[in-house]
Amino acid sequence: MAEKTKFVCNECGYETPKWLGKCPSCGEWNSFCEEIINKKNYDKSYAKGLKSSKPSLLSEITTSTELRHKTNITELDRVLGGGIVKGSLVLFGGDPGIGKSTLLLQICSSLSENKILYVSGEESLNQIKMRSERLNVKSDNLSVMSETSLTNILYYASEINPDIMIIDSIQTIYNDEVSSAPGSVSQVREATHSLLRYAKDNNTSVLIVGHVTKDGNIAGPRVLEHMVDCVLYFEGERHQSYRILRTVKNRFGSTNEIGVFEMKDNGLNEVKNPSKMLLSGRSENIPGSAVVCTLEGTRPVLAEIQALTSPTGFGNARRMTTGLDYNRAIMLVAILEKKLHYTMQNQDVYLNIAGGLKISEPATDLAIIMAIASNYKNFTIGNDTVFIGEVGLTGEVRSVSFVEKRVNECKKLGFKKCVIPFDNAKDIKNKDIEIYGIKNIFDAIKLFS
Repeated sequence: MAEKTKFVCNECGYETPKWLGKCPSCGEWNSFCEEIINKKNYDKSYAKGLKSSKPSLLSEITTSTELRHKTNITELDRVLGGGIVKGSLVLFGGDPGIGKSTLLLQICSSLSENKILYVSGEESLNQIKMRSERLNVKSDNLSVMSETSLTNILYYASEINPDIMIIDSIQTIYNDEVSSAPGSVSQVREATHSLLRYAKDNNTSVLIVGHVTKDGNIAGPRVLEHMVDCVLYFEGERHQSYRILRTVKNRFGSTNEIGVFEMKDNGLNEVKNPSKMLLSGRSENIPGSAVVCTLEGTRPVLAEIQALTSPTGFGNARRMTTGLDYNRAIMLVAILEKKLHYTMQNQDVYLNIAGGLKISEPATDLAIIMAIASNYKNFTIGNDTVFIGEVGLTGEVRSVSFVEKRVNECKKLGFKKCVIPFDNAKDIKNKDIEIYGIKNIFDAIKLFS
């Protein structure tokens, strides 16, 4: 009997019974590869191989007192929600050279009392040794493998029985039973599923590295991010020293939490106060600069928003943003034009967040409005002032969440004035900082013009 086959898109995982030149899901050309369909009979004999297949009453399930591995890397523990959960599958993503392998080796050093298996499918043992010496990684419980076969990896893992297993990277691992090439949708899916089963059955924490596409997303099928327990993204420019570790998904903690690191010769060093880092080097009393207090997960972070307006030399005015949502910035420029009667159609507008941070929170709206207005009308905003608030299409300033936590962070960093929505001002109990409650953007402009 002939084997049944299917065609799978290497970019998005779309399946079809016949070959197509263009994927109808993601639009990529020549991305389909042929794979053999392996059907399994899920009978009792198959279920015998699974340790966790027998149903259990929730009331009878007991948990251990220590459920996490504390890495003692404060920024990483914060992002993970208190440490690496035992038996979890954690995915690290980021651009090439951003510092993923460096961070994983530093985790090995900080967790040296645990048995760790480090598997690299991209580097030889000598290369791993050279990096570990540079990072001063010393551990008698760290085993290292240079292997790409999933069968061999799981075999030696069962021999060593590690507390933590690291796979660098998942795109290089292949399963002998799958006919497609390493890095394909089927290989990534099957390898991740096998590692997931191993993690749950043996209570081993598995950390895997995932490559990213040119769009910045994890390469491979989207199901990869659904299968894992936690997804962490490394952000930042390779040519800059600061790195931001952001959690996108976390079953054991809050999402959108960030940890800030600085890349140095001895590896990644923690930045205890990211607000101070983001505001360092700020010019004093210069038009076009405003400070905002945004919330990243549970952490308030202060950042400087810079704006530059200049007469356009083209037919259509340009709008450019770095670290901010482009469409929202265009909307705020339109509000300035409509409500404050600023002539923006012949002005190029450039917006930037100093320090490389990316912010999508609406609470930055008021600071963006004030930075643009400050540069356009050439008035200065004091270096002791912070803006917090969401701006609506009619120019009203709407309330934001956790405003007292934000105000306390502003006070801690030495700011003396805080411009916030009027509805939030009555909830502030901290009297050590001047609070200006405003109802619309007209009130905010009057404070400084």
